[in-house]
Amino acid sequence: MSDTDARISTLVNDNDVVLFMKGTPLFPQCGFSSRAVAILDHCGIAYESVDVLQDMEIRQGIKSFSDWPTIPQLYVKGEFLGGSDIMMEMFEAGELQQLLDEKQVAKAEG
Repeated sequence: MSDTDARISTLVNDNDVVLFMKGTPLFPQCGFSSRAVAILDHCGIAYESVDVLQDMEIRQGIKSFSDWPTIPQLYVKGEFLGGSDIMMEMFEAGELQQLLDEKQVAKAEG
């Protein structure tokens, strides 16, 4: 396992929910990342975000780690769910909130 894979693995396994995205939740740098943040915020859960624009190794490494070519990417309890399109489909069908509840993901504070 490369150093980058080890860093990604630690992020994914140490946090209930991780969103690898372009930008930050307060300042997303692409429409897909913005949509992913809006979905997670609407679900009211606590999540960690990783700005791939700040780390080229993570930006490239996450694509091979998940075997998924695009960003953003969402992980819940160590499991890769997909990008913003899959998140949107799951959200609209009620499946995302159900999964988050089943996995007992912590609610956002505030």
